[in-house]
Amino acid sequence: MTGQGPIVPAAPVGRPAAGLAPPAAGLAAQVVVIAKAPVPGRVKTRLTPPFTPAEAAALAEAALADTLAAVACAPVARRVLALDGAAGGWLPPGYEVICQRGGGLDERIASAFADVRATWPSPAVLIGMDTPQVTPALLAGACEPLVSGAADATFGLAADGGFWALGLRDIDPALVLGVPMSRPDTGALQLARLESAGLRVRPLPELTDVDTADDAGHIAAATPGSRFAACLRSLDGQAA
Repeated sequence: MTGQGPIVPAAPVGRPAAGLAPPAAGLAAQVVVIAKAPVPGRVKTRLTPPFTPAEAAALAEAALADTLAAVACAPVARRVLALDGAAGGWLPPGYEVICQRGGGLDERIASAFADVRATWPSPAVLIGMDTPQVTPALLAGACEPLVSGAADATFGLAADGGFWALGLRDIDPALVLGVPMSRPDTGALQLARLESAGLRVRPLPELTDVDTADDAGHIAAATPGSRFAACLRSLDGQAA
């Protein structure tokens, strides 16, 4: 990527957060979820077939709802949704919503980091909407080393070679800009970028993204009480 100018913060839009005061025992950190609105034909296209676009969107909405619920229960002071599209009934209270900006995914991630830094320059962990199995404990584990100063970055690889979480103690969008995304070596390249910058990186457990129907089945089996698992069971029942 060439010709990238400075990242200019955007103003929050959509639903403002309700009660952003840090919990009594919370971490002075923020979790950012970067996501697309679950609109048929725009999300989870790799699930079609075997699912229809509407069914794939339903699974995407369930995965997003599970992710947002986990973040809502994490012991952090701020929760932000960097959204491509319009918010819907799946958005719980307690979130700030900002628009995604930029062309490629690297620019969108960098812009989300820049926007949250502009309003609160504290440690931030960014995750996507493809790991509905994420838990508040995993998120706390991604934030705590950044807040305590034990690490400069936390990083969770995905089983497909990407990454599901990137946490930064001192937010610098340049750590992401130009990293090739959506490739089997994206995670390795992003990790190399962090390490080449001299950051102390704390690894997080590897998770599986929902990219294929097989992935969906494995994740649903591992989280039988989740919205995602319930949605998949419903769709499987309709197909039977």
